[in-house]
Amino acid sequence: MQKCEITGKGKQYGHNVSFSQRHTRKVWKPNLQTKTLTVDGRKVKMKISTQAIRTLKKKGLL
Repeated sequence: MQKCEITGKGKQYGHNVSFSQRHTRKVWKPNLQTKTLTVDGRKVKMKISTQAIRTLKKKGLL
């Protein structure tokens, strides 16, 4: 499943629009990375978006 386990960021839907204005379905998927985090002294593998990784690094939690 394409969803960040921390922020809940998931797929977004829309349309590709060509020069002739034809609309075809398009999906934007989040950039997810598998990271090992330490939670309550245990190592846990999580799928996290890169935006969440940057925030965790900024806050000093990663």
